[in-house]
Amino acid sequence: MKQERTYPKIIVTRKAQAALEAGHPWVYDEELINYGELSGRIKNGSLADVVSDKGKYLGTGFISLNSKIRIRIISRNANDRFDEAFYERRVRYAWEYRKTVMAEDIGACRLIFGEADHFPGLTVDRFGDILVTQTLSYGMELIKPLLFPLIYRALTEDGHEIKGIYERNDVAIRELEGLTQNKGWFKLEGLSVPESCLTVIRENGIEYEVDVENGQKTGFFLDQKYNRRAVARIAGGKRVLDCFTNTGSFALNAALGGAKQVCAVDISESAVKAARRNAERNNVKNIEFKKADIFDLLASLDRGGEKCYDFIILDPPAFTKSKKTIESAVRGYKEINYRAMKLLPRGGYLATCSCSHFMREEMFVKMLRAAAADAAVELRQIEARQQSPDHPILWGVPETNYLKFYIFQII
Repeated sequence: MKQERTYPKIIVTRKAQAALEAGHPWVYDEELINYGELSGRIKNGSLADVVSDKGKYLGTGFISLNSKIRIRIISRNANDRFDEAFYERRVRYAWEYRKTVMAEDIGACRLIFGEADHFPGLTVDRFGDILVTQTLSYGMELIKPLLFPLIYRALTEDGHEIKGIYERNDVAIRELEGLTQNKGWFKLEGLSVPESCLTVIRENGIEYEVDVENGQKTGFFLDQKYNRRAVARIAGGKRVLDCFTNTGSFALNAALGGAKQVCAVDISESAVKAARRNAERNNVKNIEFKKADIFDLLASLDRGGEKCYDFIILDPPAFTKSKKTIESAVRGYKEINYRAMKLLPRGGYLATCSCSHFMREEMFVKMLRAAAADAAVELRQIEARQQSPDHPILWGVPETNYLKFYIFQII
């Protein structure tokens, strides 16, 4: 290390060292060797240097006293100074990356994707002239008064109008960090907060109303942007069933891709209403909206034996958010995929995905093979896709590689 270090020095186990050297940014509570000696002198959300048992510098990160993830690394450069200039470089680096990979789609995209952008525990989504943030780590919570104005400045100085930043911190995981749940406008100096939490975005030529206050997650799922486009390419002339439609995004892409007819289904009445409004906004007529439990619906259609659809889209919510429930999640995924495969005629098409990083790629593929075997069909793979590049996958951090998306023909 070339500069004098003023941060507490925390020694970690060799297991933690191996993970850090492989690129993972988390250190767990049981991996700290001398933490007990320092615990009285460490403040929640403060920075600490992480070193090996032989004194090798491994990185600097935020301490979280209440979390099992006790340290989140933000830098592996011993010469970094964690001042405003440091965070401004990080923000502008993330912004330049989005400008490159999203191009004309920069108006609705994820600007900061947590660990993949070296902002552990922070999400920032852009919906036109509104930014929506979700802060899930104590360290990020402490620096947001510095960080959010820097994000606003990076965009506005580049000619992009931003009217406000809305915080969606209404998630239980914050409590594991010792943080309270809340949501509301973040006050930027010299800027009045918008009067409405509703905004409109345009994606793949389709307009959507986004409710940043009450919509799921931050208001809209941006990660499937190009997967929706892939669905539109093969929907022409087909009868499409869009399961778990949410705001109707896959259904609208299929309809405007030339589908003969689309049935969009969700168990949430509010989701169905939002999807219907989006269809009306885009003057799309060939979509029927239905409130129903997808498991019950697919089972009832299966019992009827009629091949009503020749393209089925399965975009379920994460069936598991922990390793403890992975087995039941696999059963759920298999059930809907098995039912869909049985419903489709030979030559029909299936788009299917999982957004849970706990459902690893190999597990998802194994489940699809088992579902196809039980349904007595073969799968002809058309595409295997992931999340859009504004949700970058950082090698060494498997949690950033979460979305599995396949399109098959049933033969």
